[in-house]
Amino acid sequence: MGIKPTYIKALGLELLENYGNRFSNNFDENKQIVAEVTTIESKRVRNRVAGYVTRKVNTGRH
Repeated sequence: MGIKPTYIKALGLELLENYGNRFSNNFDENKQIVAEVTTIESKRVRNRVAGYVTRKVNTGRH
């Protein structure tokens, strides 16, 4: 693990704000939702955003 870059956090929080009701505590489902609602080309960035969103949903701090 490491420190998440600011752009991952900013994008994840924006997605939670706009599409919060669509996300669940399942990483694979969130990965598909992130791919649908964004235009992220990089698989690595998409997965990091989905992981951040999943973590926020699981801890209830969003």
